[in-house]
Amino acid sequence: MKNHIVSAFRLTLVMLAVVGIYLIIVYGGSKVLPTQGNAEIINYKGQKFYANIGQEFKSEKYFHGRPSSVNYNAAGSGGSNKGPSNEDYLETVQKRIDTLKLQNPEMGSTHVPVELVTASGSGLDPDISEEGALYQAKRIAHMRSLSVEQINNLIKNQTEKPFLGLFGPSKVNVLKLNIALDQLK
Repeated sequence: MKNHIVSAFRLTLVMLAVVGIYLIIVYGGSKVLPTQGNAEIINYKGQKFYANIGQEFKSEKYFHGRPSSVNYNAAGSGGSNKGPSNEDYLETVQKRIDTLKLQNPEMGSTHVPVELVTASGSGLDPDISEEGALYQAKRIAHMRSLSVEQINNLIKNQTEKPFLGLFGPSKVNVLKLNIALDQLK
């Protein structure tokens, strides 16, 4: 029994060292990132917004982000846990597609970007694809009396390229895009 206790104690020390080194590497790596591992806070019109958390935009004058299965409540992050063969889920997605097509009638039968009708695993994804933003460009241009070219240029300027040009897709932060849209003259 004494041998087992000594072995367990040694294993505990080894695991503490391994986990400790891992935590130091992760923490140190986060400090290299632009936000240094902290939330990106944007102050706009006297309000504080977190750019890392999806926001809800209902007005037709704004770009809409991904749907949220938690009603954009960061305290209750989570997905719907319904798979692609679940009839309720398919009905919900079809309703979202129908609503999106009603909001953007000028797009006709154009392919609807998947992120505009499906929630992310966290329910709080702040980004959409460039394609998702371009899908909404004509509606925004019409609602704001701007040219589609102006909106497309804004989307292009707000598009974040993959990390190091390799890791992840291009994406557009919907909050930042809508703030830039408000600032567009």
